[in-house]
Amino acid sequence: MRQTGYVYVGCVLFTNAAPLLQSMAISIAILDCDLLLHGRGHKTLDRFDLDSVSDNFLLTQFGFPRHFILYLVEILREALCRRTQRSRAISPEVQVLAALGFYTSGSFQTSMGDTIGISQASMSRCVSNVTKALVEKAPQFITFNNDPTSIDQTVQEFQRVAAFPGVLGVLDCVQVTIKAPNSEDFSFVNKKGFHSVGCQLVCNARGLLLSAETWPGGLKDTEILERSALFKQMQDVEEGWLLGDRRYPLRKWLMTPVDNPESPAELQYNLAHTATHEIVDRTFRAIQTRFRCLDGTKGYLQYSPEKSSAILLACCVLHNASLQSGLDAWTLERTDPLEQPESLEQRPEDRDSQAENLRKELILKHFS
Repeated sequence: MRQTGYVYVGCVLFTNAAPLLQSMAISIAILDCDLLLHGRGHKTLDRFDLDSVSDNFLLTQFGFPRHFILYLVEILREALCRRTQRSRAISPEVQVLAALGFYTSGSFQTSMGDTIGISQASMSRCVSNVTKALVEKAPQFITFNNDPTSIDQTVQEFQRVAAFPGVLGVLDCVQVTIKAPNSEDFSFVNKKGFHSVGCQLVCNARGLLLSAETWPGGLKDTEILERSALFKQMQDVEEGWLLGDRRYPLRKWLMTPVDNPESPAELQYNLAHTATHEIVDRTFRAIQTRFRCLDGTKGYLQYSPEKSSAILLACCVLHNASLQSGLDAWTLERTDPLEQPESLEQRPEDRDSQAENLRKELILKHFS
């Protein structure tokens, strides 16, 4: 017996089959109308009951456990209801499940729509609505906490990693591949020759994102930093610093490796710097692994730079929300080898003598 939607169709011998066949014809006609309205013949998600499926099914299909999915529905419900005021609006539960399925599958919307039983047009609306709602929540979930107790805890957690003192966060800029824009906009062509969105990230020792900003992939990491809100924010920091790799200039609030370490203390400083800075690389690899729509090895985001940037930020919000809900930051971490950054060719006007003296004092005091 084969199941089609809610009607079972089989090959059965009946002595008086006419009434039954007439009833089946009516049922199938109703089913066909339902398919036109709702999807491709699967159980439609606006009738999907979370209580009717196992935790393993939710984790496998949508990437998150039941309690976190319910949490997302509640915090996004108002925004999603506001955006779907049609007479047959798709419920917030369905919209969240559809978007999570897309974010975590790495499949295009047609494929995921087939899997969950809604049309591609409905899938697209769900992803757009949930993405916008998550981006609106970014200031709530991705932020530096200036509370002295929180800052002290952050510094202590970093110091336990490799004994590097005073660290407020680790900084990096990553690239997410996108399709070429319709217009000839070369600002999204990065140094490797493909189109991308750049994302400047700062995270703490637990992999929680403290800052996330998206920019055209053609900009250099230093240009992104200088234009970013983070740059303005860090000017007022009097104690502590971020850690950045060799692509960044040395600043009193941004400690970078020593280019050519000559003493054991400088070498020890570099080793501690590398071990601590690696946390941001691990964090983004984990984000890409959980949200396969961002994984360039699976293909690239088939959207405009603006929408691709929004999807990237939405995934960052989900990453932080999941950590704050008790999920592990690096459960799904890949183990790809780290890409070695190119050394910055520092111009004379970029030299910061105050920062250089501060780094020398730091090395002398803590790594000698």
